[in-house]
Amino acid sequence: MSTSATLSDAERVTARRAVIASSVGNALEWFDIIVYASFAVVISKLFFPEAGGVTGLLFTFGAFATSYLIRPLGALVLGSYADRSGRKAALTLTIGLMTLGTGLMAVAPPASMIGPAAGLVILASRLVQGFSAGGEFGTSTTYLVESAPQHKAYYASWQVATQGAALFLASAFGFGLNVGLSPAQLSSWGWRVPFFFGLLVGPVGLYIRLRMSETAEFATAERVKSPVLQTLRGHPGRVLSAAAAVGLASISVYLILYLPTFAVTNLGLPRYAGFLGGIISGLVSLFGVPQIGHLADRVGPLRIMLVAAVVSLVLSLPLFAILVAHPSVLVLTLVQVVLGIQMATYFGPLPALLSFMFPTAIRTTGLSISYNLGVTLFGGFAPILLTALISTSGSLLSPSWYFMAVAVVSLLGLLVIRARRYAD
Repeated sequence: MSTSATLSDAERVTARRAVIASSVGNALEWFDIIVYASFAVVISKLFFPEAGGVTGLLFTFGAFATSYLIRPLGALVLGSYADRSGRKAALTLTIGLMTLGTGLMAVAPPASMIGPAAGLVILASRLVQGFSAGGEFGTSTTYLVESAPQHKAYYASWQVATQGAALFLASAFGFGLNVGLSPAQLSSWGWRVPFFFGLLVGPVGLYIRLRMSETAEFATAERVKSPVLQTLRGHPGRVLSAAAAVGLASISVYLILYLPTFAVTNLGLPRYAGFLGGIISGLVSLFGVPQIGHLADRVGPLRIMLVAAVVSLVLSLPLFAILVAHPSVLVLTLVQVVLGIQMATYFGPLPALLSFMFPTAIRTTGLSISYNLGVTLFGGFAPILLTALISTSGSLLSPSWYFMAVAVVSLLGLLVIRARRYAD
């Protein structure tokens, strides 16, 4: 990471430590989410075998979507906790809960062993993960921004860059396991390997977060008795417009995650097809997003996101039309890479934009509620909605129409933020 020479060595070290402490939990959260979505076909056959086919996928993605229903509750509880008790305390709690959720997935017994109760284990895992994720983004973004005396958009962008690292790792696992194992081996034990890997990351992240320091900005800020009420009563316009802005970032990620299932189920491509693009898209985010963060520090996050939203709206339908007309591993990979570039450009400045919209005393609460409201409404239900849309309409282009609708909502949210000067 390179920053301006105006930062002292001590400030630079503090900011870098904040990146590491914040990123490890964020990476674990997204690694777990991506692995689950990537192995949805296998999970549906193991845990919902009686449903079968599209119905089994709907049950699998239904458990995935249910975890997002609890995210707003996690945002309220954990975001408020971070604003009352400190960023460090909340970050330590969230990564502990994440590790528990990932561990449940790693050891979950299939339906062949415990019958219908297998689906309940999956649901419990997703609910724990969803609750912890509800507080992770807001708290870790706040910690990053408050730990960086300058170049706040750059440091906040590492939230998204580490999601790229998670996408790369999860896609690499998916590609390697699908190529190296037979279908029987993958179903028997192979799909559990990345979850056990994530389980190993958890204790490392917990150790790092226990050793981190509280931010000076929080230590000197005035406390609010009820951050949730202060946020919802005092800043409803900021919450709603921020949630709308989150929509395009969220659907961009989840569309990339859905494509491996789409490639196998609807395009008849080999099992490994969707993972190649995920690997490249992950690398694009990991190395490209910090550069977008640098640019956002110079021109402002809002300007970059407005341009990215318009480009996304224009490109989505042609991309899917080309993919459906010419289904191949190469075309799918190219589409995923383009989506990855679009996602990095729009998502990269988002953490800084959201953090600028709320004062210190309620920053984590405002961030958490806005982000998780947007993710729940527009991203968490995307896999099940896209599966249902294709099944009911019969059109393989329907994912692009959903993507375009969310892009319009986010574009309107950004225009409201600019008109109301919420991020000044």
